[in-house]
Amino acid sequence: MHASDNEEMVEWKVLQADAAAHGSRLDQWLASALAPELSRNRIQALVREGAVTLNDRLVTEPKQKVSEGDVCRIVMPEPEPPEPQPEDIPLDILYEDDSLIVINKPVGLVVHPGPGNWTGTMVNALIHHCGDSLSGIGGVRRPGIVHRLDRDTSGVLVAAKTDQAHRALAEAFADHGRDGDLERAYMALVWGAPSRNSGVIETYLGRSNQDRTLRAVVPAGRPDARHAITHYTVLERYGDPNEPIASLVECRLETGRTHQIRVHMAHIGHPVIGDQAYGKGFRTKVNRLPEELRAEVAAFSRQALHAWLLAFRHPVTGEMMEFEAEPPEDMARIMDLFSRL
Repeated sequence: MHASDNEEMVEWKVLQADAAAHGSRLDQWLASALAPELSRNRIQALVREGAVTLNDRLVTEPKQKVSEGDVCRIVMPEPEPPEPQPEDIPLDILYEDDSLIVINKPVGLVVHPGPGNWTGTMVNALIHHCGDSLSGIGGVRRPGIVHRLDRDTSGVLVAAKTDQAHRALAEAFADHGRDGDLERAYMALVWGAPSRNSGVIETYLGRSNQDRTLRAVVPAGRPDARHAITHYTVLERYGDPNEPIASLVECRLETGRTHQIRVHMAHIGHPVIGDQAYGKGFRTKVNRLPEELRAEVAAFSRQALHAWLLAFRHPVTGEMMEFEAEPPEDMARIMDLFSRL
């Protein structure tokens, strides 16, 4: 896995080559510029691991030549955190057997430990609830985890309790349901409404140039570009039929990229309501709402996105299993108020 794919890599240094560096090997220039912090051997290893870009293009060959004005960025792994510990965090369990556990994840619960959230995650809760029965395939910090939901996205999530279940579920999620063994559907409250009742959004997603924690639609040829496909259906339009103020959209994923639905809905001009990252330009739309709804939406400080359905084939019995979860109370209230417009 390249460093650009790894959520636990952070930008460490940005350097620009001067005239003296022109024509030098990349590893030689960096070794000279970064001595004594990094040895040449360490720099060569970082380059081969995909931790170095030159003019925003991934470089994996240490002997790459450098030109004056080239901009080099280096990312470094976070210090290894402690092994997650069991924590008595309540879980809304929809189903559980010896192979897997299905959770209705609440808003605000981070799925697994990571920078800034080493404790208080769903993994900590699962370790407490399941003991040693969680699959170890996900690694020390992600036992049993085969897919994720954003911290502020609620809804159905499955975790594996055995290695056999983990492999089978991971394969289903990697295939994104193309063989019919997996189905995922989300409810999204969005500003405005797509002109067509259904459609497909197909782009490439990569890291945003403005903020590396966010994603953006990028050219297909960029090193970090990942193919992303979202199928949407408009379930309800709110307000003026000719110019809806908002709508309820069902989104089904054909790929599972970070922030995919949020980026895709913003890309077609209908960002998710409450999305502070991808819907900033639509905040003034709140002023067009009736007083009670305006107050509710203004106070809604997260994306109105809920994973309402998850269906998959049981890794042991082969039975198709389907789980649904109603949207959380705050999102349901806003949906109700919009429906009265």
